[in-house]
Amino acid sequence: MAIYLTHESKVLVQGMTGGEGMKHTRRMLAAGTDVVGGVNPRKAGRTVDFDGRAVPVFGTVAEGIAATGADVTVVFVPPAFAKSAVLEAADAGIGLAVVITEGIPVHDAVAFTSYARHRGTRIIGPNCPGLITPGQSDAGIIPADITKPGRIGLVSKSGTLTYQLMYELRDIGFSTCVGIGGDPVVGTSHIDCLAAFQEDPDTELVVLIGEIGGDAEERAAAYIRGHVTKPVVGYIAGFTAPEGRTMGHAGAIVSGSAGTARAKQEALEAAGVRVGSTPTETARLVLELLEAGG
Repeated sequence: MAIYLTHESKVLVQGMTGGEGMKHTRRMLAAGTDVVGGVNPRKAGRTVDFDGRAVPVFGTVAEGIAATGADVTVVFVPPAFAKSAVLEAADAGIGLAVVITEGIPVHDAVAFTSYARHRGTRIIGPNCPGLITPGQSDAGIIPADITKPGRIGLVSKSGTLTYQLMYELRDIGFSTCVGIGGDPVVGTSHIDCLAAFQEDPDTELVVLIGEIGGDAEERAAAYIRGHVTKPVVGYIAGFTAPEGRTMGHAGAIVSGSAGTARAKQEALEAAGVRVGSTPTETARLVLELLEAGG
């Protein structure tokens, strides 16, 4: 089992013929992802060879869905075109849109996440590494060779910390790892993933990675208290951030004590979440809980 992405997922890549799109499409295919097409209206009708696999290019997402049955799109288009790309995908009825692009204006993200929600399309991102169900499918830029299938679910604001925890816990492995992105507006929240992992029979424990800024982790803590029965281990990036300085992701905005790493840690711990002080300690807490649970 997994959440959002499985071996049955059929993936389109918007922007496949660009530099980043080409590189990561090749990597996704190598990871076993069923990439069924790319989308570029200027190159429609062509095929692109990826190490012996010919992937067709469609003029629109709707054409790609009609021809292949695609239910996922990965968006690698430049920031100025991201909004129209996501709106097109939502209008075509895609179930999941993974928006890798960074630097998207906030008002564009507000517009396309709201519109996609109305149309029934789940957005992962923007400005995210995507998601991976190890051994089944990889949609985005997460390396597929640093872990294996297993029983841990992972939801993270940080791409780098996603990779680190995947590597630290590689001997146990993961059901699905979701990088939700660290921008002020994202389409899928910690809470969305917690709810999905709670329902996934093969996820035994959830790792939640947050960072300074906003109140997403505090809201996740409240949700955990009322709805999550599986053990959750947390890590908050930003304990060493200098006071008064803008750090990292666009969503890392701290106002007074609100949004600080300490406030987030306290909220999570009050909900029964064990919070590590470093990624390595976080991994150790996961191992302890899994061993205690048999």
